[in-house]
Amino acid sequence: MVAILPASPCIQKPQFCYQEGFVSKSTLFLPLLFCAYTSFAIAQVPKGNVFFGYSYARADLVRGQSSNLNGWEGSLEGKVFPLLGIVADFSGHYGGADVPIICPGPPCASVHFSGNEKNVLFGPRLSVSVGKFRPFAQVLVGVGHVSASATGISNSDTSFATALGGGLDYRLIHGVAWRFQGDYLQTRFFGGRQDNTRLSTGIVFNF
Repeated sequence: MVAILPASPCIQKPQFCYQEGFVSKSTLFLPLLFCAYTSFAIAQVPKGNVFFGYSYARADLVRGQSSNLNGWEGSLEGKVFPLLGIVADFSGHYGGADVPIICPGPPCASVHFSGNEKNVLFGPRLSVSVGKFRPFAQVLVGVGHVSASATGISNSDTSFATALGGGLDYRLIHGVAWRFQGDYLQTRFFGGRQDNTRLSTGIVFNF
């Protein structure tokens, strides 16, 4: 008596068996490929950067008197995730303002005030690298301090400060880039609200 064994699924449907084996191998291979690619991509993202450069700001050294100020800005960014970093931002701007003296009639003289505004800000920054370019956007909060003085007169104030803006880094060589940045800077010196502009440019070192 000869026993009749059931036909193998592979004999009946060889195409099915081939695809099943292919799917099994792909199931193992694709996650490994994804992990390798993700690790490589993360490895290409700098852990952070240091920026320092020239900065221009329109600010109020004296209440109600806006002035053009020149100075510097520096920042340190540390990456939390590939697209997200935490920024510590420092800036100092210097200049003067001519304030008219109250008098009964023209011509009236004016007093020249010399002063500075300094800001220390912290907050998150989102950025993405596209070729040699790295655009970014940031929201910073912190404290600002302004001081101004003339002959026999001085005034100063400290207030809460915020900056909303962004910029663009252009890679010059490996690890070095040039930055163009603009921020809307808001302060509340002398009991009022100041809405000003800060524009900066300078060198960036990635690490």
